[in-house]
Amino acid sequence: MVTTSVPRLVVAAPSSGSGKTTVATGLMAAFAARGLAVSPHKVGPDYIDPGYHSLATGRVGRNLDAYLCGPELVAPLFLHGTRGCDLAVVEGVMGLYDGAAGEGELASTAQVAKLLRAPVVLVVDASSQSRSVAALVHGFASWDPRVRVGGVILNKVASDRHESLLREALDASGVPVLGVLRRAAPVETPSRHLGLVPVAERRTAAVEAVAAMAAAVSEGCDLAALEALARAAGPLPADTAPWTPDVRPAGGPGPVVAVAGGPAFTFSYAEHTELLAAAGAEVVTFDPLRDERLPEDTAGLVVGGGFPEVYTAELSANEPLREAVAALALSGAPVAAECAGLLYLCRELDGRPMCGVLDASARMSERLTLGYRDAVAVGDSVLAPAGTRMRGHEFHRTVVEPGAGAAPAWGVRAPVRRVEGFVQQGVHASYLHTHWASEPGVARRFVERCRTS
Repeated sequence: MVTTSVPRLVVAAPSSGSGKTTVATGLMAAFAARGLAVSPHKVGPDYIDPGYHSLATGRVGRNLDAYLCGPELVAPLFLHGTRGCDLAVVEGVMGLYDGAAGEGELASTAQVAKLLRAPVVLVVDASSQSRSVAALVHGFASWDPRVRVGGVILNKVASDRHESLLREALDASGVPVLGVLRRAAPVETPSRHLGLVPVAERRTAAVEAVAAMAAAVSEGCDLAALEALARAAGPLPADTAPWTPDVRPAGGPGPVVAVAGGPAFTFSYAEHTELLAAAGAEVVTFDPLRDERLPEDTAGLVVGGGFPEVYTAELSANEPLREAVAALALSGAPVAAECAGLLYLCRELDGRPMCGVLDASARMSERLTLGYRDAVAVGDSVLAPAGTRMRGHEFHRTVVEPGAGAAPAWGVRAPVRRVEGFVQQGVHASYLHTHWASEPGVARRFVERCRTS
């Protein structure tokens, strides 16, 4: 049963690196250990943190991105994720008031908290301050009166004396201290060039890290007070309905859509497979590192994002699968690829052979390409008719040098006007990560092309 008054908390911070992921994931796991069904969410486009959230709760981690999906879908997508849950924890992104560049509060944690009418718990890195913490918290709590900062969790506290100074300073702020985590908390969450290492690459170590987060939060935080704060969240507007994929009646057996998974391709929004299934597809996941053939009767292929550059040698060594992917694309079957999927379809990546579907060469780069993008479909493709507008997100350290023979996929407006991606036959390949819930016709069109190609 879905209720618009599900207890909920948003875990935010003054800046990145303050400890949001540790606290949010630890809270999720600690509440789950108390027997609560916890719904995990992440503000923004990040794919990696939701994997840790899933380990903590046993439920699918879901994103709430007001830029990719529009503010109007934030609450419906939230309610979709909270079905059957007792409580929800939402991990913020960057600093509390940081959003899409040049777009004001759009896509910020603060905006999502307001859209969800949820209290905020502010995680503060207190390692280099004492009395100043009160000014910091006061500023964040009073900046926008519509954002309710209901409590503070102090992170990286050095000693009992340090804790006393911090608590004394905050006594007059009106914002209660709901937890204190010491500087030496033994939580290991290794990172690489695009953030934390995904769960699929280090599952045993990730389970241990989540357990350590839960232990630190359980020991240092007032879970009863945090749960009470979550239960104090008011109801969402009565007319807010959960997002639901538009189910199309199946006209016979649905086409098999193969979706790349495994450690090399971990970036995918849960709603994508839900939309494909609702459109009538039989969704089958396969691992390009291990499987030497596509699932039986594959009629369409989706290859999302991830870290193929980490697994270049293994992907290249799986020649039977590379040949199968190339043959499927050559047949005209629908193929949708994003970022890592684009690299996999190229002729080569860092000098090693890939699938050769696209006449393009890919290589690692020192430059990070990062940011939200406004895009319009340049021509018709298996995903969208020409003129379709979508918003996407780029996040990569690679460069693709195209050959000839393919039209661009998108016209992109920001940061400069350019064309991007590839469309040829049934292939749509692009660096842009998109959220199909914002344009459900994408999944329906793709599945219909799988039926008829």
